[in-house]
Amino acid sequence: FAPWKTPLMVSAFARIAEPFAAHLAGIVVRVEEFADDETLDALGIDDAWGLSGLYHGRPMGEQSNWIPGELPPAITLYRQPLLAEWTETGVHLEDLVAHVVIHEVGHHFGLSDAQMAALEEDGAAG
Repeated sequence: FAPWKTPLMVSAFARIAEPFAAHLAGIVVRVEEFADDETLDALGIDDAWGLSGLYHGRPMGEQSNWIPGELPPAITLYRQPLLAEWTETGVHLEDLVAHVVIHEVGHHFGLSDAQMAALEEDGAAG
């Protein structure tokens, strides 16, 4: 069983346009209930409900086959915070999951949170 191969995840990744989608083949995708304490501490987050997704790894431009022992890049979605946000906001669950996946894919391409927020603002304004 691959938890990321749910219809919601397949739909979220299908929204990513070429040529970007071609660079996602090596990304591991996981779904967990909540982020663990170590992850939350590393990010300075006090409440596990405040993290719905996370990119683990080096951005694509910094990756190298010559770094021994390094794990492949991964995206982790945190199920309970996503479900809570869905019920609190009324946003369609498929759209919410796609938003989080696309945000984490942005980190894979080296974009910061601020850069992604600016892109979202530009997209909303246009």
